[in-house]
Amino acid sequence: MINKSIALKVSNLHVEFDTYGGVIKAVRGVSFSIKKGLTTAIVGESGCGKSVTVQSIMGLIPKPPGKITRGEVYFEKQDILKNKKINGKDIRGSKIGMIFQDPMTSLNPTMKIGDQVAETIQTHLGLSYSNAFKKAIDLLDLVQIPDAKQRASQYPFELSGGMLQRSMIAMAVACRPSILIADEPTTALDVTIQSQILSMLSDMQKENDMAIILITHDLGVVAEIADEVLVMYGGEIVEKGDVNEIYNNSSHPYTLGLKEAMPTNIKGEKKTLKPIEGSPPDLFRPPIGCSYFDRCPVAMNVCEKNRPETYEISKDHHTNCWAHHKYATNSFK
Repeated sequence: MINKSIALKVSNLHVEFDTYGGVIKAVRGVSFSIKKGLTTAIVGESGCGKSVTVQSIMGLIPKPPGKITRGEVYFEKQDILKNKKINGKDIRGSKIGMIFQDPMTSLNPTMKIGDQVAETIQTHLGLSYSNAFKKAIDLLDLVQIPDAKQRASQYPFELSGGMLQRSMIAMAVACRPSILIADEPTTALDVTIQSQILSMLSDMQKENDMAIILITHDLGVVAEIADEVLVMYGGEIVEKGDVNEIYNNSSHPYTLGLKEAMPTNIKGEKKTLKPIEGSPPDLFRPPIGCSYFDRCPVAMNVCEKNRPETYEISKDHHTNCWAHHKYATNSFK
């Protein structure tokens, strides 16, 4: 792995939601670091805690019912869970940008696209409306929206899904952030537009040495754009490492299960997709041992009531699975 400085450090993050049915422990002790100029993908099934993790970092979880019970998130040597401002300016939108999952519901349907991008610029850079609007048109052109000047004067319902996603990206990068969080940025887009969006993000990253946090369930997208991977399950990170290590030397049964459920695009190769049997854990009553115990094909007695230790597979690859203990009786390899 290329040696890069740390842009963001998350330590022992815990997030809960107090509901009528009880307390949901959505994120349980998550720790990781994001490096400048690299893309870190967070992967896992729906409900595993991917989006809640990044929304907590950005201060976007609703309070109540959401609550961060423990943890620190350091950006520029400051714990931004305690203070979202650096030098008097809100880091959200300026130093950390975010592309939301569904642009149709994230954009204001009553405002023109150009005005929405310009509003971000006015808020964080202090430009006049006319200058901000001109910059907004430049940004829409940068993200390859044709006839950017005309599109800036249109409403969201007048644009295609691909154009809306590009508009969201324009808003997210308007202030040249150090970190860009992309939450399922290519959901519901066809493969051609998806490829264009990913290529565009990669070009922006190289130009600005920007760190990208990519939230996705699509392992194909991960293989195309990611440098590092965090695999989440049951509100925890169960495996993390260099993308090549994760793909070629998967060391957690859940990661292996995700790969088995992924179709191949290799010409002439036939593959039977194997679903992961069972259901994710009940986070109203999280398992006291390994969160994957009920679905794991190589589960051992120790897994049920003992949280797995972290094992070093290589310098850039760690996993939380008892199968790597020196006295383990089962192996998933």
